[in-house]
Amino acid sequence: MTNSPPRSLITRLGIPPTLAWGYLGLLLFMIGDGVESGYLSPYLADQGIPESRVALLFTVYGIAAGLAAWLSGVLSELWGPRRVMWTGLGIWGAFQTLFLLAAIPLTSYPLMMLAYGLRGLGYPLFAYGFLVWVAGVTPRARLGTAMGWFWFAFTGGLPTLGSLVAGGLIPRIGAYATLWAALVLVAAGGLIGLLLVRDDRGAQRPGGTGEGPVATLLGSVTILWRNPRVGVGSLVRVINTASQFGFFVIMPIHFTRTVGFSLTQWLHLLSAMFATNIFANLLFGVVGDRFGWRRTIAWFGGAGCALSTLLLFYVPDAAGPDFPLALLVAAFYGATLAGYVPISALVPTLEPKHQGQALAALNLGAGASTFVGPAVVAAFVGPLGVEGVVWIFAGMYAVSCVLTHFLKLPDEPGTADAGAAARRGDAPEDTAAGTAPAPA
Repeated sequence: MTNSPPRSLITRLGIPPTLAWGYLGLLLFMIGDGVESGYLSPYLADQGIPESRVALLFTVYGIAAGLAAWLSGVLSELWGPRRVMWTGLGIWGAFQTLFLLAAIPLTSYPLMMLAYGLRGLGYPLFAYGFLVWVAGVTPRARLGTAMGWFWFAFTGGLPTLGSLVAGGLIPRIGAYATLWAALVLVAAGGLIGLLLVRDDRGAQRPGGTGEGPVATLLGSVTILWRNPRVGVGSLVRVINTASQFGFFVIMPIHFTRTVGFSLTQWLHLLSAMFATNIFANLLFGVVGDRFGWRRTIAWFGGAGCALSTLLLFYVPDAAGPDFPLALLVAAFYGATLAGYVPISALVPTLEPKHQGQALAALNLGAGASTFVGPAVVAAFVGPLGVEGVVWIFAGMYAVSCVLTHFLKLPDEPGTADAGAAARRGDAPEDTAAGTAPAPA
């Protein structure tokens, strides 16, 4: 019997060894991208930009991010993941510089709209380009673990560690200089991920179903009605994080000006909220294995978020600036967002012959949530106030709870156990080999 050589710690953790530096680069990049998430809206409001215009600015940013999330896979097929990541880094750096050198000093809303809106194309191209790279390098048996580390780095940076960095820097160097520090972090992370990763497959077009990029691009849209259940799953994915991006706009202002927390306290609440979310992603992966995909999404995700969204508003509103109590409801909200983790295993399994298109449609839903949330705020915060917006988000979660029950998988003819195949809508997450948990 031949003894196999000992595996490195990186390999045992499930991280592809050739991409280890890429994970570190992604974490730093997303920390930089997340620095502003907890304070940019009140900062712009302090510069004299009306709240409704701030919400519109975030909406345009979200539209750009949604478009880039959708296109990242197709562009990776055309150029290879490394070039897509370079493009994302270049866009982020160029338009952040314009935002800081011209738009903010001049308090020019059109320049803000141009610079900040187009900067929204940057992070999805970088992050999801790396996601394609991970998928092309990792053996199928280890792909789920590798993807889990991807989302750990992604959500660990945006907004968890990003908010902590902002909370530490703003009292020392000020809000404006902290935005420059974010640019430094993004540049450092991008260069680490692109220059230190030596895997040649990043410059190659990944293998696929044999369809050309145009067919893949069109198919990722037409699948929404070719297979209506994929469309429903994408809609559920939109709802998943819509409130998160909407709350980035209104909750910093509400918690600091109405409830009475300091900006630093709010940033600490935000960090605790998404630190809980990171570990809850792992928890609900296990729960999904035992309890079932659809039931986990519907009850822990949909019903859980409907409750936690209301508590996040009403508990601090009634109790005032009680930090420990606010910390509990913030952590509960972050945990319930993770209840949607099995959605990215369930949706591709609904279309086994075109899993790539199904994942592209799911990415489209994830990207759409980045502007749907701020759009809801922009449309309704004026007439209904913050309380009304919170009830709209809670209602959306209740709708997602109902929609999830329609995501049943069909029987698969020719399977050894057709009954078990039919039940896979409530099956363990690893049934859909090669799919990854969605970032909640």
